[in-house]
Amino acid sequence: MRVTLIHHPGAGDDDQPDGEALQALVRKAGHEVTYQSADDDSWASALDAPADAVAVAGGDGTVGRIAKKLIGRCVPIAPLPLGTANNISKTLGLTELTLEEIIAGWAHGRRIGFDVGVAKGPWGSRYFIEAFGVGLFACTIPAAEESKVLAALNDADAKVAHALKMLRDRLKTCPPHALDLKLDGRSMSGEFVLFEAMNMEFVGPNLYLAPDIRPADGLLDVVLVTTAERDKLGASLETWQEGDLEHPQLTRHRARVIEMGWNGFEVHFDDEAWPADKEEPPALTRVELTVEREALLFLAPDATG
Repeated sequence: MRVTLIHHPGAGDDDQPDGEALQALVRKAGHEVTYQSADDDSWASALDAPADAVAVAGGDGTVGRIAKKLIGRCVPIAPLPLGTANNISKTLGLTELTLEEIIAGWAHGRRIGFDVGVAKGPWGSRYFIEAFGVGLFACTIPAAEESKVLAALNDADAKVAHALKMLRDRLKTCPPHALDLKLDGRSMSGEFVLFEAMNMEFVGPNLYLAPDIRPADGLLDVVLVTTAERDKLGASLETWQEGDLEHPQLTRHRARVIEMGWNGFEVHFDDEAWPADKEEPPALTRVELTVEREALLFLAPDATG
């Protein structure tokens, strides 16, 4: 295969393989490889070269950025999990494999169709790969980006554990949002400390909110946490921090179209919070969440191989 390899050199732990080592692994498996650093501002131009697959060596942020450029292009994305949380790779079942095993499995791998979330609102129209959300996770993202403790950690597991601790601490005082909410036309309005429209099993620092998700069913998994369920979510955050990914019994729904009123509260698209600054919010407006069916292809080793 002709493989375009896009690599984020700063992803994950300090002991991750460098670009030369990754290229050697791809060639050892019998593939042609063209290398591109994700730190180069012109990285997107590498996607225009003919390729049978685009391998992405990095974390969810890097995979997500590249995936959004490949929507509708029918070129499979082959993640190589080098990041901190690796939610996309976890959903694909890749994190239990070595890099060598993943690369060796490409030749006879599965091409997995994935829906892409679409969020329309005061920001215009934006894609999300993992989730769109309101509440706890959205309001913690800016603090995580500014955390000197988090930035100083070099171990991926330690970073995830600290991020989960930040969420646990904020959950105790996180105010609920009164959401004017409809799922496929059904009113689900209420006060929630967390709302997540999930496109994958995990979001953020391995928040395991949507087990058994079906990636190409045209639906978003909606997770709602009320004030009364605050302690239940807190217990799960503690369990996840200890490394046990048991799923919490939280209120969940599936929907094709989600409508929501918006009056200035923070939201997030994957790992990016919006609005990024504290500008005066526009007048009350509406948000609509939908999906584009099988807009992406991911390449993963055959589970039966």
